Amino acid sequence: MVRHWSGWVRDKRVMSIRQNLQTRLGWAWALTLPLWCSIACAQTLGLPQVLEAARNNLDVSMARQAAEAARADVVAADRSPFPIFTAKTSQMDLQHGIGAGSFGQKKIDKSGGIDWTWERGNKRGLRTQSAERQASAANADLQDMRVMQQLGAASAYFDLLAALERNRDMQALANSAKQLAQSATLRLKAGDLSAQESARLEIEAQRAQADAYSAQLDQERAVLLLGQFTNLRINLAGWHIQADWPALEAMLDVNSVQEAWLDQRPDVVAALERVSAARAALELAQAQKKSDLTLGTSLDHYPTQSSRLLELRVSVPLQWGYGYEGEIGRAQAQVTLAQDLLDKTRHEALTDFKRLLQERNAAQQREALYEQDILPRARRVAEQAELAYTLGASSLTDLLDARRTLRSTLIDAAFTRADYAKAHTAWQLRTPTQNPSTR
Repeated sequence: MVRHWSGWVRDKRVMSIRQNLQTRLGWAWALTLPLWCSIACAQTLGLPQVLEAARNNLDVSMARQAAEAARADVVAADRSPFPIFTAKTSQMDLQHGIGAGSFGQKKIDKSGGIDWTWERGNKRGLRTQSAERQASAANADLQDMRVMQQLGAASAYFDLLAALERNRDMQALANSAKQLAQSATLRLKAGDLSAQESARLEIEAQRAQADAYSAQLDQERAVLLLGQFTNLRINLAGWHIQADWPALEAMLDVNSVQEAWLDQRPDVVAALERVSAARAALELAQAQKKSDLTLGTSLDHYPTQSSRLLELRVSVPLQWGYGYEGEIGRAQAQVTLAQDLLDKTRHEALTDFKRLLQERNAAQQREALYEQDILPRARRVAEQAELAYTLGASSLTDLLDARRTLRSTLIDAAFTRADYAKAHTAWQLRTPTQNPSTR
């Protein structure tokens, strides 16, 4: 009986411990659930999301509507003139009257007819061809607008990443300088440090804090600029900004730019299409010399003569003294202007390719130098200076110089990294062989 009682008590204790453990785990899960939910529900923003959002922002939407309007112009151009229906009454004798009876029996010449203009010289085809080329140019403008918005969004995105890095580094330096200033205050009270050195450390801590405030402001500005390009309401407190920094790649040959790339750029394509549209417009202006014929027929009814009188008409404009010299001259000038714009666009495109290549190579060299040499050495120098100052082996001036060098190096390194990322992404977006998705 005693053994049975002791077993029951042991089982009861085990059950109580298990229930207590389950209760604690339940409370722990309830407390950590919002944290896990916030981490899982946080919206991630990386370079692919930024580029996709920039492809559909308001500027691209306006360019898309312009392309839609140009396509509607093609539908409006590809049609013949409407036929014209004419109804009239004539031969009304006001002196002797029009007679009695119904309207059909009255002595009135009643007529109804249709007139239709026959366009000669392939005017409809040329008009449609010009509108189609303009629509193709508008579509190329849309593609170019997408690339331009993606370039701006990528630049703002990398500025944001650089600002986040600067903010983090400046906050770390400010906290380190604050701790060093607090330690200096204690040493001053203990008589182990002069008042001048303590004041210098306090000033250095305040300067580091001011740099941290400036980095915070740059971060907020980058968020606003990125929001303008992407139409996203970015909140750093609830968003996870993914650092999609491009990896360092080998330098490109200066002869990497190919002439075939020029005709694949959207801005060059738009200029080519506008030259074709201007030439079609010139042919249309020259086709005005071929007069259009207006063909018409009418059915007349006059009760005193006949109820079925047929009339056939042909109208031809007489081009006397003017051969559309003004329209043709203007169209010729538009062709020359479109050709000049094409030559200028091709030259600027070639220059832009070379500029992008040079900027990418220069940024790659600077980024490699900072990442592999300058920044690691600046960190080591700062760490050694702090250790030496703590041990009394160096002066305060050496410590402050090392800290300022590290601070300026961190800022320059962030800007250099952003410059390389911008140049690398711009080269990828503008190079047709590497960016087929933007076509």
